[in-house]
Amino acid sequence: MSSIPKNEQNQNQMQILNELSKRKVVEHNSLITSIAKMDKTPLKMFELAVSCINTEEPPKDHTVYLSKNELFAFFKVSDNDKHSRFKLAVENMQKQAFFKIKEKNEHGFEFENIVPIPYVKWTDYHDEVTIRFSPEIMPYLINLKQNFTQHALSDLAELNSKYSIILYRWLSMNYNQYEHYRYKGGRREEQVEAYRNPTISIRELREMTDTVNEYQHFPHFENWIIKKPLEEINLHTSFNVTYEKVKKGRSIDSIVFHITKKRRADDNRYKLEDKTYQEAKADKEANEDRLYAQAMKSKYTKLLLENFLLSPYEMTDPTIMAGLQKNVYPKYDELKALRGLEGVKKHLSYVSEKQEPYSKGNIAKYLKKAIEQYLPTVKLQDLDQPERASVRGKGAIHE
Repeated sequence: MSSIPKNEQNQNQMQILNELSKRKVVEHNSLITSIAKMDKTPLKMFELAVSCINTEEPPKDHTVYLSKNELFAFFKVSDNDKHSRFKLAVENMQKQAFFKIKEKNEHGFEFENIVPIPYVKWTDYHDEVTIRFSPEIMPYLINLKQNFTQHALSDLAELNSKYSIILYRWLSMNYNQYEHYRYKGGRREEQVEAYRNPTISIRELREMTDTVNEYQHFPHFENWIIKKPLEEINLHTSFNVTYEKVKKGRSIDSIVFHITKKRRADDNRYKLEDKTYQEAKADKEANEDRLYAQAMKSKYTKLLLENFLLSPYEMTDPTIMAGLQKNVYPKYDELKALRGLEGVKKHLSYVSEKQEPYSKGNIAKYLKKAIEQYLPTVKLQDLDQPERASVRGKGAIHE
């Protein structure tokens, strides 16, 4: 039997990877926040199988079909032992893998333990692999009208830690909601921003990552459950994520994550989109690009840099800069009209001195709040002391 030339094998693998990069994984949010009682490989295999489901036409008998070549390409396995490793991975998935799902109903909480894939069939003479999902898991994978998350299968391919995958899915769930309400409306601005800067308690994070009884020393927990997974997520996925710890008393009570999306040409927004959404997105991005260009030329951007209220890294984020141009800089124009440019400089100097750590997660929102709180004071001073309004740039700031 003649072997396939190596260059042809590589071409086949690249073609398969290209096809896999177009796939999306769609799951109910309850599955995202459930406890995945499985290791990295079974969890990734489950995600790969879910990507085969057409949500518009659910598979008959809950069955999908993969190819061994897809599996080997997805897991980047090319050695001679790959078939036995595949067999072991399938066996481990069926022996250990289940989701612990917790859902709230009108009477309280409902708990389910679901083995997602009870049946797998393959042969040593054919490429096809048959995967059958359990009937109990299917409601979390099909007919999803609300409370669902979609993410790119290719983002998961390079993640090499179970905790990276779990955290990525949870971050995707929150960012999906941020994008949905940002374009569709239906939430207040602070609610929308909370999806991009989600908070999770340490207790909830431990439950979701199945580490309630592990990594009891917090620095170890932070390193293995937060820091290292975020390094992988930032390197291999469409997200850039930072975080900060929130204390309650002397202990760390919760974590606030700050998510930004990398700009790239093939950005699909990882959503189930309709034409209206696509048009709204195009208009939004065009407007954002216009505001970004204006912000980069603004004298206020330079002042923010001089006062260390804006970093060069943040200047590369179109969303941040567009937010400043739209919501903050017009307020600075108002202050300039009342107190001159010197008044704006003094305001920013004061804000820089009093800057709170949490502001680093959303500098545009922080600066907007600061100027909105200060402007009424200036206007009231000018009403009480009309002579101040006629002497621009003079007078005390933030008395």
